[in-house]
Amino acid sequence: MADFIDADLRGSRFERTDLSGALIRAVDLADARFHGVNFAGVVMRGVEMRGVEIDGEFKDVKINGVDIWPLVDAELNRRYPDRAKMRPVDPAGFVEAWNTIERLWDQTIERARRLPPPMLHESVGGEWSFIETLRHLVMASESWVSRAILGDPSPWNALSLPWDEMPDTPEVPRDRAARPSLDTVLELRRDRMATVRRVIEGLTEASLAEDTKPVEGAGWPPPRSFPVRQCLRIVLNEEWEHRLYAERDLAILESGQP
Repeated sequence: MADFIDADLRGSRFERTDLSGALIRAVDLADARFHGVNFAGVVMRGVEMRGVEIDGEFKDVKINGVDIWPLVDAELNRRYPDRAKMRPVDPAGFVEAWNTIERLWDQTIERARRLPPPMLHESVGGEWSFIETLRHLVMASESWVSRAILGDPSPWNALSLPWDEMPDTPEVPRDRAARPSLDTVLELRRDRMATVRRVIEGLTEASLAEDTKPVEGAGWPPPRSFPVRQCLRIVLNEEWEHRLYAERDLAILESGQP
């Protein structure tokens, strides 16, 4: 165990570092950046927050005794009327949700095509470029549909892109230097989206209630069983959230801001 008391760690970098159970007291975190961080079970007292932006998944998060998630959830549904469709409960609901995803992404792709092709490889604020976002969504559908549900032990294309914090895993590609064209990635993405549609359109009440069979071999997700419903909802969530991030960053690229 290390103690950092009266230490100047400004500008330090903590990556793949385990700070679980740490005591952080009278610490200046102004302008710090957190990405891919697990805050489960964290307790904060005497906190001052101004100008803070947080994107992520929340459950049972209380600020001054108020559970904020129902408030945030309701506001997001108000801003995005299609958002509630991303939590379907029956086969028809999953079809409607996927129809919505395809419709919205068609609009986003049309918007992206209006930019010069090199800009689609630009990162905004250190986040994935537009092309990298599409590559990650290819990986998400391959992992949770082709592997988890359909049982393909190694469904990944060389351009598939896992999330940055995922440890290097045999069989799973991670070529961050690749610069494929939009059309190349869209051809791959259309193929993977067609697989998702085929699975969703084939759902029945019985198949939706089933669990997947564990797929042996290295890869993602790990070789264990998952509810089919959970796998499909993960894909819907990935599609929904990353499109919002893409729209946010496209607006910045269109404005000419750095």
